[in-house]
Amino acid sequence: MIICIDVGNTNVKYAIYDKDDLKISFRVSTDLKKTSDEYGSQLVNMLKTMRLQRGEITGGILSSVVPSLDYTIDRMCDLYLGFKPLRVGPGLKSGLNIRCDDAREVGADRIVNCVSALHTYGGENPLIVVDFGTATTFNIISEKGEFIGGVIAPGIKGSLDSLVNGTAKLPRVEIEAPESIIAKNTVTNMQAGIVFGFAGLVDYIVARIKRELGRADTKTVATGGFSEIIAKEVSCIDAVDKLLTLNGLKYLYYLNRPENRA
Repeated sequence: MIICIDVGNTNVKYAIYDKDDLKISFRVSTDLKKTSDEYGSQLVNMLKTMRLQRGEITGGILSSVVPSLDYTIDRMCDLYLGFKPLRVGPGLKSGLNIRCDDAREVGADRIVNCVSALHTYGGENPLIVVDFGTATTFNIISEKGEFIGGVIAPGIKGSLDSLVNGTAKLPRVEIEAPESIIAKNTVTNMQAGIVFGFAGLVDYIVARIKRELGRADTKTVATGGFSEIIAKEVSCIDAVDKLLTLNGLKYLYYLNRPENRA
């Protein structure tokens, strides 16, 4: 079995695979103050809960957009699993051509999502991968399978936090779509603004990308925590894949360690 670890700004996500079979997936809060032992104890407790043995995990791969946690997670894997994971970045074979001003600026999570989408949904059509994470990212893959650029917009939760923290009376609300955009109270007013506002943002950006590509047949794949909520309110999303990043990490691991798939 292998472990795939996606370190994001908000959550650290884990998945355990036995070849292509997903055994478990879970997440914990990203905390820069946690030690490798604290992350390790969380992992060990979750494995015990799911009745999995540490010794059965023989390899792993790490994608991180939080450089200050790279050493912590590396050491956690070394101490508690007995190996250091592969890391998404320079030197790791991905099969993705990056056609940007500086390929080193492209986040590991965006690379993984593009590789995963290309492997799962790729074909003759271009792809747009929308990730509703701490930031809302739009990643464009050409019909040749090249990452040609994208868009970074504010994240949904961060936007809501900014609204609440920057005002005296607005409350913190659940992020869900109200029944009507013509809202009758403060809570549903805020929900309408957040959900329908981001739906409009997604519809416009995707339409603009398709127009600039000159390809109306471009397929759009969404992932991330709020992907299902927004997908219900837009017409441009063709597929929602909550495991896109973790499946992409699994694909990259076996691409670089094919002998471990046997």
